[in-house]
Amino acid sequence: MKKIIYFMRHSEVLKGINHEFNNDNIQLRNEKSILSSNGEKLAKELSLNEEFNDLDLVVSSSYVRAMSTAKYFVEKNKCEFAVVDLFNERCHGVDSWDELPQNFEEKQFSDFNFKMEKGESLNEVRERMLNGLELLLNHTSAEKILVVSHATCIAAMLSTWCSIKYGESYKFNDKIILDHDWKYLEYFKVEFEDDELVDISNLNI
Repeated sequence: MKKIIYFMRHSEVLKGINHEFNNDNIQLRNEKSILSSNGEKLAKELSLNEEFNDLDLVVSSSYVRAMSTAKYFVEKNKCEFAVVDLFNERCHGVDSWDELPQNFEEKQFSDFNFKMEKGESLNEVRERMLNGLELLLNHTSAEKILVVSHATCIAAMLSTWCSIKYGESYKFNDKIILDHDWKYLEYFKVEFEDDELVDISNLNI
């Protein structure tokens, strides 16, 4: 059976929120972060793209910005919708951004085992993303699926099949699939035949 699974980064997030009266830790703030009005507009516009016609299933991480992006694709296709924690953003494991070491992102992509004490390594993120993918491949009859997730998580998963280096192009079978910084709503078309990977493409380039 052929399956097409799109992995998409969420839309634009609202910036400049005043957290002075918010006692939530950084993890909760990250989970609750909402889309900007422009982010809502961009997600709705992209959902109208013919590429996303006839979706059988839309899956989202449990983060608000991902679910808010996914809803437009669900509404358009009148398809099933599922929230799956396996596709959540990487957990940094800190209470303050100041606790992260300098060049944290670069360090993680240089060493997939690097992490903060209470956070996740990219190897751990990749493993759970692949567990989520296995669910979609083997435990659903859906043939055309959209997963709305997060840039770092998708990059970690893609590293299973692609050459990925921090600040450089991503390549699949010597084909460039990302030659710029991640954009909001960046998405990859991942094709499988009988659970075997056939192709990965980025329709944004």
